[in-house]
Amino acid sequence: MDLIPGLPNEVALECLIRVPYNELSVAASVCRGWKAEIEMPVFRRHRKSSGLARPIRVLAQARVDPNQNSRVAKSLARAVYRLTLCDPETGHWSELPVMPGFPDGLPMFCHVLGVRSEVVVMGGCDPLTWQVLNSVMIYNFVSGMWRRGADIPGGNRLFFGCASDSDRMVYVAGGHDNEKNALRSAMMYDVMKDEWVSLPDMAKDRDECKGVFHRGKFHVISGYPTEAQGRFAKDAEEFDVITWKWAQYDFLETAMCPRTCVDGGEGMLYMCHNGSVMAREGATWQVIGGLPADVANAAYVAAWQGKLLVIGCAQFGEPHRAYLMDLKSSTWTKIESPEEYSGYVQSGGCLEI
Repeated sequence: MDLIPGLPNEVALECLIRVPYNELSVAASVCRGWKAEIEMPVFRRHRKSSGLARPIRVLAQARVDPNQNSRVAKSLARAVYRLTLCDPETGHWSELPVMPGFPDGLPMFCHVLGVRSEVVVMGGCDPLTWQVLNSVMIYNFVSGMWRRGADIPGGNRLFFGCASDSDRMVYVAGGHDNEKNALRSAMMYDVMKDEWVSLPDMAKDRDECKGVFHRGKFHVISGYPTEAQGRFAKDAEEFDVITWKWAQYDFLETAMCPRTCVDGGEGMLYMCHNGSVMAREGATWQVIGGLPADVANAAYVAAWQGKLLVIGCAQFGEPHRAYLMDLKSSTWTKIESPEEYSGYVQSGGCLEI
């Protein structure tokens, strides 16, 4: 069957791969042939090799009411989080459909990750009761639908490290249980199979650790044990998915919260600290530039293809702004955003669609 009547299928495919990422679900609903083509892995690869894939940031961002004039009133209002989309290269902002079962907003402190053309929202707390949740929700950009994944196993877990390999796996490690006991257990979730697999335990208990997938390994950075509440460690552990083993190594030069540490590709890691952007290649950190005053208090950081996205504010209660840094020239470009997209960002993930 022809994808588009009167056109060779290879020409029709060239048309389909040019459908904007936010219209893929509409295109897939046109007919069975288009749906089958768009859902095939080769479609995603063809779109990427043609330079048409878009790096989209999906953010758990606090909703801002533009009608509230008082900065104090906005800062004191109960934060209600929703999923927003940011295309840093075009400056386009939008919002994803509401996650079913969560009418009061996204779970507080949930993790948001990108896996192929899907968004995974994992864990967190009920925004009204503060009950710890083990839920996994997945949004598919092709179908435009949400589905429920298998719950995180092993009891309640909060403030854990979490990272995706961007292909099919999500890794989870550390955090704390209901009694505020730091954990060293770890596991991985296969998004395609909807299955959880236990990993060997880490060497240390790590609460409030940071998870990063870097150079083919799952890294769990810093954190602290139960008896050292809030005193972050300087070391990290990495899990080798081939040898199925953990290894400890020195990571931070000084103890600090690692939440802004991100993988930047090509063997690089980046982090914002004390108004500066720091880069790590090998075992050495160095400052590569200063943060714009508007985002000196960085809430969210992401790096890809020679660029660094930073979302933050000047001080508490100020609107959150977004800037893009060219890592080669160390120059900053402000990303304009409507006021309703100036709320605090608690987590986020990347998809290349």
